Amino acid sequence: MIRIAHISDTHITGESAYKGYAYDLIVNDVNRGDFDFVIHTGDVTNQGLREEYERASYELGKIKKPLVVIPGNHDVRNVGYELFEKFIGPLNGVYEFRDGVVIWVDSTIPDLSDGRVGGHKFRWLKSRLEEYSEKKFKIVAAHHHLVPLPDTGRERNVLYNAGDVLDLLLRHEVGLYTCGHKHVPNVYRIEDMVVDNAGCTSCRKTRKGDVNSYNIITIHDDGRIEVTIKRVTGDEVRKEHRPIKPKIFVPRGERLLRIVQMSESNVSDRMYFRRKVLENAVRTINEKLRPDIVIHNGDIVDMGIERYYEKAYEFYEKIKAEKLVVPGHNDITYLGYDLFLEYFGEPEIVEMKGFTFLPVISAQYETPIGVVGRIGQRKIARHLEEYRESFTVVVLHHNIIPIPRSREVGFLEDAGDVLRTLTWGEANLVLTGHGGNSFAVKVEKTPIVNAGSISWELHRNPFGNSFNLIDIYPGMIVVFEVQATWGSGRLLGIWKIKGPFTP
Repeated sequence: MIRIAHISDTHITGESAYKGYAYDLIVNDVNRGDFDFVIHTGDVTNQGLREEYERASYELGKIKKPLVVIPGNHDVRNVGYELFEKFIGPLNGVYEFRDGVVIWVDSTIPDLSDGRVGGHKFRWLKSRLEEYSEKKFKIVAAHHHLVPLPDTGRERNVLYNAGDVLDLLLRHEVGLYTCGHKHVPNVYRIEDMVVDNAGCTSCRKTRKGDVNSYNIITIHDDGRIEVTIKRVTGDEVRKEHRPIKPKIFVPRGERLLRIVQMSESNVSDRMYFRRKVLENAVRTINEKLRPDIVIHNGDIVDMGIERYYEKAYEFYEKIKAEKLVVPGHNDITYLGYDLFLEYFGEPEIVEMKGFTFLPVISAQYETPIGVVGRIGQRKIARHLEEYRESFTVVVLHHNIIPIPRSREVGFLEDAGDVLRTLTWGEANLVLTGHGGNSFAVKVEKTPIVNAGSISWELHRNPFGNSFNLIDIYPGMIVVFEVQATWGSGRLLGIWKIKGPFTP
């Protein structure tokens, strides 16, 4: 068993931002505790100034345990990254412990709050993961958060390439990702990886009236990871995650429902619209796949003008199955909001065979940035509770989880609060469709599936234009990505699920 103290965002300075008594309280707690080592995930200082680093060096010396320290965005202000190496240590590195390894990576961009594990650092991280692939426990630590966090206001300052980093960590079977940055403690399970966000240890800036805190991580020999959020008031919140075993599932019982999920057809008369690809996909859906329902996750047209809506309506009227279409940001440009309602109608709740499809409008006028809003979040929570006895599928346009090959700039500005609403409400499935690439992960108990572009040339998917085929069995969901031109497919995700129809 390994025990780790995870502290973050100390913001050490001579100014009022730093709460020395909170720091000493937590450090004393750590020194008295049975910890193997300590991870500090950045923002050691407040402005990256020399006098702050001099004091930070002294304050960090109070910790009487092995210590791994990662730079944060505040540390690299004022060319503070050079002072970090002088007073604290390397910006990137490896710490080995019994049966495991911590690989830490500098995610900062000088003088910006945003983060990036770009180019050389991404390849370095990949190389280290391959080098230590035989280790039983692999931990990656950085400053910036990997997935959206609740209670952080407008969703910004994520890793620009969060989707690529998330995909890399999952592919290399990383068991734990630790970070800080947003001053909010939070723990999520994504597939078999625990994402552990620490709150702020000694900064005055806490959110929603919270107090200073640190996290206690316990890694058990059987693979269980337990994270306890411990506040200076003594309050504790504990979460435990067990590894998924086995990871290969066999359907039990007959298929309950088949969904075809598509997005970003972007119907137009522009050269980027691949008309024949969409025609072929519609033919494949009707003649071979025969789904119970077809979901379109937005950007049905390239621009909200009548000529494009007429073309799109002709295409999608050919689909024989029931349809549910939610608007994307392209759909409501110009007169698109009114035209969407005229041609496709107001998205309404669909109930069939014990399944309930809950449409959510996230698109806004003239911007790719989406928002659900506080009223919308409460509506989602209410519907999830109302239809708890049903299998609930939430449908919206914007990403909730960052996707690979896309520059993440917080496309859903309240993604953290929306993700919490969906996972707390235990939505059985979430379907999104922004960004031009397919991706699927399970967060807590909720699978989240993003569709790539079905017929737009400007996509980000090496597999080409595609749509998703989702088959639901008792206790299990299987997601295939189907190549829109040739109909070949690949497995995108398979998960055991709990809820209605669980045998």
